[in-house]
Amino acid sequence: MAAPRMRESKIARKARALEIARRLAATYPVAECALHHTNPFQLLAATILSAQCTDERVNMVTPELFRRFPDAPALAAADQTELEEIIRSTGFFRAKATNLIGMARGLVDDFGGELPRTIEELTRLPGVGRKTANVLLGTAFGIATGVVVDTHVKRITNLLGLTASANPEHIERDLMELLPSSEWVNFAHRLIHHGRRICIARRPRCGECPLLEVCPRRGLPPLNEA
Repeated sequence: MAAPRMRESKIARKARALEIARRLAATYPVAECALHHTNPFQLLAATILSAQCTDERVNMVTPELFRRFPDAPALAAADQTELEEIIRSTGFFRAKATNLIGMARGLVDDFGGELPRTIEELTRLPGVGRKTANVLLGTAFGIATGVVVDTHVKRITNLLGLTASANPEHIERDLMELLPSSEWVNFAHRLIHHGRRICIARRPRCGECPLLEVCPRRGLPPLNEA
């Protein structure tokens, strides 16, 4: 009978998290947001659209969106029906159109059309939760307020044994405790790239994974049985 697995100490898990971050940085030295944008306003709008939608689909829609509504004042004055047609393919288009217009009006009315740079101010805008605010602050302004937890980050951090939670806020808190703030922004970007290229949900390429030696593969069968 196999010996019971020893519980990993917080110190050991923190050291392993740092090694994971180091290996991800070596594998994906350029950590970039997958959403196409040329300014913070575009990134915020694209991130709102990315809810329950792939980044690839959002990137297909945003060129026309930004051509028609290039800034907050233009989007604040948008016709809802016209906007819905532009973003229809991203899913939940009525709610997203309402949030986009509300976000733009909030920027115009409360912030003079400029993007605020605190998570408290950003999350006052319609359609902007903590994850969206973290994306904007980290990517557009280099402000590390937390770790973005999307479906890839949620799945892979559980697989890696860095968290045992399914709650994005709890996962974010766990990662913030394990990693220095200098890693928060890029760690999430790199883990998302990793989830798309190697640690693919239905067909993980574990034999090619640079994290294999430090990954307990929680929830997966032993490698020789996979």
